[in-house]
Order: sequence, then C-alpha cells, then structure tokens
Amino acid sequence: MSEKTSSVKATKDVVLELKNVSAGYGDTHVLNNISMSVARGERLAIIGRNGVGKTTTLATIMGLTKLHSGQIYINGANVQGIPTHKRSHLGLGFAPQTRDIFPSLTVEENLISGLRNDGDIEEAYDLFPRLKERRNNGGGQLSGGEQQMLSIARTLMGKPDILMLDEPLEGLAPTICDMLMEVFERLASEANHTIILVEQHTELALAFAKRVIILDNGQVVFQGSAKEVRTNASILEKYVGLEMS
Repeated sequence: MSEKTSSVKATKDVVLELKNVSAGYGDTHVLNNISMSVARGERLAIIGRNGVGKTTTLATIMGLTKLHSGQIYINGANVQGIPTHKRSHLGLGFAPQTRDIFPSLTVEENLISGLRNDGDIEEAYDLFPRLKERRNNGGGQLSGGEQQMLSIARTLMGKPDILMLDEPLEGLAPTICDMLMEVFERLASEANHTIILVEQHTELALAFAKRVIILDNGQVVFQGSAKEVRTNASILEKYVGLEMS
C-alpha cells in the first residue's frame, strides 16, 4: 500500500474542508500545508505520535490558533476571520482535551449553558445516565470520567453536525473508555453525526473509524481506510510507534 496525501473528492456532501492550511501559535507554524475533506456522516480518526499537530488541527478548525495561510470551509462557508462561537452556529462542535466544564455549576447548569433553543437536556441524560444521577452535583465534584461525559454532552447540546473529539479517553479507566466508545458508535450509527476523533488509544480509534489521517511533523503523511492502516504494520510503526498484535 502506498502512502497517500489526497483528500476526499469534493462533493455536496463534504461538510468540512481544509485547503493548504498552515497554522500555529503566534509566529510559530505547527501545521504545514494541510489539506483534508470530511464527508457528511463520516467517522474519521486523526492519529500520530505526540506533538505532531493533531490537537492543533482541531483547534485550527475551531478558530483557536493563528491561520497563517489556506482556507477552512464548514458546510460550504469559508470561516476565515469568523470567531469560534459563530463557527458553532455553522454546525461545529468541539469537546477539547481540557474538558473545560464549569466546576462551580451543577451538571444540569453546565448542560443548559450549551443548550440551543431546539435542544433537550434529556437527550444528554439518555446518552449518559450517570450524569442524570448526578444532575445536582457540581462539575468539580465529578470524577474524571464523569467530567469527560459532561464535556461531550454539553457539546452535543449545541446540536453540532460535526463533532470533534480531542483525546476523549485520556487518563480514563478501561470500562469508561469502552462506555464512551459505545456512545460514539451510537452517535455515528443512530444520529448520523460526522465525528472526527483524535485519540492516542490507536487500536480503539481504528476500530471505530472508517477513514484515517496520519500526521507527522505538522503534515498529512497518509490518508486511507482504517482497514488499510490496521493491516499495515510498517505504517503504524513508522508514524505511530505502534506494533499491532
């Protein structure tokens, strides 16, 4: 299998597109000439070693970095210069690695803070029954796994078309990881969410995703199906440092 750098063919079903994007923090470039497209309903995993630009890619799409060059389109709209909160109105949702819940607010108040007019917090409780049990607890009283549930649930309250998840399994117990992956599967299969998953648990990411982008040194070095990546030990070892059993 050859390494690929082409993007999904542009169609009316493309909901997110990056064209020759270079971005970073201040004058520092982290991403270098990245191009990628994401189709409606797609399950995409972005993987690679630590520090190669995965989180920066999501942050750039969300408008949290300095865009040095290139264009970003969300549901066909060029978002250059558009602030983060307005990008969410175009259908973008981002659950960051830092979770960013409000520790002094209750679970329910956190959910209400992300609610759109047509949203319903009961949908969050349906996905995460544990949050319903703790609806009156403060965000700071939750376990790490519960805080991650809350971060994702609050993001979903904004009714995003595109859900970006940055390291959602980091530091969590295996049982919580399995539960979250079941939720992601449900969102993708039942609600047809477009999901972009950045995750260091590569085996779980590859089991969930249909397509994979591998980053190295701020550049796209491979795009292909998850099945291709799972069966190509040399790609995994070279760019991810993983030996698949």
